[in-house]
This record gives sequence, C-alpha cells and structure tokens, in this order.
Amino acid sequence: MGAPAKFLFDHDFAAPDVAKERAASAIEVAQQIAEAEARAYRAGFDAARNEARAESDRRAALALEEIGISIRAIASRFSTIEERMETEAVDVALAVARKICTELVAAEPLTEMMALVSDCFRHLTSTPHIVVRINDALYDAARAQIEQLAKRSGFEGKLVILAEPEIATGDCKIEWADGGVTLDRSTIEAKINELVGRYLASRNQAGIPGHEDRP
Repeated sequence: MGAPAKFLFDHDFAAPDVAKERAASAIEVAQQIAEAEARAYRAGFDAARNEARAESDRRAALALEEIGISIRAIASRFSTIEERMETEAVDVALAVARKICTELVAAEPLTEMMALVSDCFRHLTSTPHIVVRINDALYDAARAQIEQLAKRSGFEGKLVILAEPEIATGDCKIEWADGGVTLDRSTIEAKINELVGRYLASRNQAGIPGHEDRP
C-alpha cells in the first residue's frame, strides 16, 4: 500500500478543473452547425414568407382597384343605356298614344268635340252669341248634335255653326264675345313633345342618382 497523500491547505477548490475541461466532439460541433443552419433557414423562410405576403397584399390591392375601375366603367355604360332606354320608352309611349288617338278620332271623330261643346254650353248659358267652327266633312253629322246640346244646356243665345276645311277632323273652335277655346290636336301634340323634351333634357343634365361619373 502506498503512502497516503498529504492534505494541502493551499489548494483552491473554486478554480476550474482543467482536467475535466475538454474540446467539443465532432458530433457536438455538427449538431451546433445544424442548429445554426436551422435557425438561419427559419429566419430566411420567415422573411421570404413576410415578403411574399406583402407582395400578395399589394397585388390584391391593385386587383381590387382595377375591379373598382371596371365596375365604375360598367356602371357608366349602364347609366347611358338606362338613359337611352328611358328615352326610347318615352318615344314608344308617345308613338302608341298618337296611334291610339288617331284611331279613336277616326272611329269617333265627334266624341271629344262634343264633350268640349257641351262643357262650354253649360258655362255660357247667358252668352248672347256663340260660334262653333268644325271640319266641313263633319258638318252635317255634327250640326244636329251641337244644336241638341245647346237646347239641353239651356242656351238661348244665337248659335252659329260654320264648316271650315282647314280645321282638322275631330278639332273645333268655339268663340264668343269675350273669349274662345280651341281643340287642336296638332298643338296639343306639339306641347306634349315640348314637355317630354324638357323632361328628358333635365334628366340628362341632372344625371341619374348614383351614376354621376361618366367618361
């Protein structure tokens, strides 16, 4: 048995044990490198993903802007089409009204005339003198009816019925000392056309709500 070692009081137990320190093994170095590469890959992947997301958001914003421009352009075209359809609808309605009116006058040329004459007689019973001018082709048929209306309404003044070729079929002129009234379909039609034209012009100037922006 060897001699026991002496206990040395000057030994520093807090000092690192150099004998225990050793260099990292190849496996540990490889593991550290792999971990560093993994961290670098994740950082690069996250950066690339963020960049791709930003680019995707930018492209989506541009696409939405293009869609908005396209929608506004389509809306403006629809606005123009709507205005044109409205104008055409009014034109068709007027054409139909003219045709119906023409056919009604042809079928019953005295109807509107007699309604006007009857209304005048009811309000002019004390008038001393009334002149009714009608189309010459309707004179014979209209005269008897006008005279009957005058008697029925209580008119006791002088009634003069004149046939005038320049007055259109179905039209008439009623005159008395201080006034008169005319049934003139051409004048009425011209006034209707004027009013419709003003309406459509005001619509075009004001614009249809929600479609003010036009190319």
